[in-house]
Amino acid sequence: MTDMPPPDPGSDVALYVHWPYCSRICPYCDFNVVRDRGRAAEQAGLVAAILQDFQAQRALTGPRRLASIFFGGGTPSLMAPEAVARIVETAERLYPPAGRIEITLEANPTDAEAARFAALAQAGVNRLSMGVQALDDDALRFLGRDHSAAEAYRAVDLARQAFDRLSIDLIYARPDQTPRAWAAELTTALDLGFEHVSPYQLTIEPTTAFGRALARGTLTPPDEDVAAALYETTQAVLSAAGFDAYEVSNHARGPAARSAHNLHVWRGGDYLGLGPGAHGRLTLNGARTATVAHRRIADYLAGVEASAPWSDRETLSPADAAEERFLLALRTTEGAPATLLSALDLSPEAAPVADLIADGFLTLRQGRLIATDRGRPVLDGVLKALLT
Repeated sequence: MTDMPPPDPGSDVALYVHWPYCSRICPYCDFNVVRDRGRAAEQAGLVAAILQDFQAQRALTGPRRLASIFFGGGTPSLMAPEAVARIVETAERLYPPAGRIEITLEANPTDAEAARFAALAQAGVNRLSMGVQALDDDALRFLGRDHSAAEAYRAVDLARQAFDRLSIDLIYARPDQTPRAWAAELTTALDLGFEHVSPYQLTIEPTTAFGRALARGTLTPPDEDVAAALYETTQAVLSAAGFDAYEVSNHARGPAARSAHNLHVWRGGDYLGLGPGAHGRLTLNGARTATVAHRRIADYLAGVEASAPWSDRETLSPADAAEERFLLALRTTEGAPATLLSALDLSPEAAPVADLIADGFLTLRQGRLIATDRGRPVLDGVLKALLT
């Protein structure tokens, strides 16, 4: 748990860039992605549109300081390093940062993408988030990944040479996975030297290939008891290795290894969303404003050209903004400012807040409402009780 209240993100703005291209579509993925092949001209047009959209959003927000940059996807390690450099240079020109900022890029550990690591670092990326997902070839084939365990090890070696900070994504609660096997796999990942680990429980969405397989009866995920045991194994192994579970699905070896970009978002900071389907949150004319870019690439390109890149723009009410803050902040060990409760006509002394505190799911400390170790594994239920 944190001892000091977290810093206020203030008026600083972060940048999220969505690159929707992937070499293949994983069977569990429900993100806004498309196949990469044969789209070189479209990709060049998308980079130009992202930069044009960026200029337009800068005109809306006015001068701010840049907090962080995050390239997500999709697979942004497929981006040309020159395109990454152009976006970074534009960001630092439009929103001059106070100092050196965190610039994160998500990457897959194929040999082809790993060969770009040095150039991506030269383009400005200083934190690599590696979508390894598993360190077993059978598991990687099940997950539809296009790299092998051996490629992952080679990519990690190259990444250590190129980047200041490394994070690894892993997927657990796979069919027939046991806590013992998961503990061994997780320990192997830690031995590679990562200082940040994002272990995600496999979630099967109806619109994905896994969702269709589940509906057909050809895929059987672990039951709730096994999934709970795998979650507990995750916490135990990472805690013993010196990792702090500073967010439900994010563990860091010390405060400096935490994701500055994600913390900015979870703390309620403003961020621009650029690229097809990207979400943003901006303070415009004193009001919290939610933006969603057109999802289809062609629609986004046309929308940017017509000065209408968003499919949705909504000014959030104080209650909606407070509810969103709770949904994000209670996932972290920092929690949410208790002052937000008033926007929801709630108080720490009355139900449901007082009941959740009395039952040990929430605690109130230093003016912040924080999910306890008991509350975090059942956070969806805690939030439902709090917000409905």
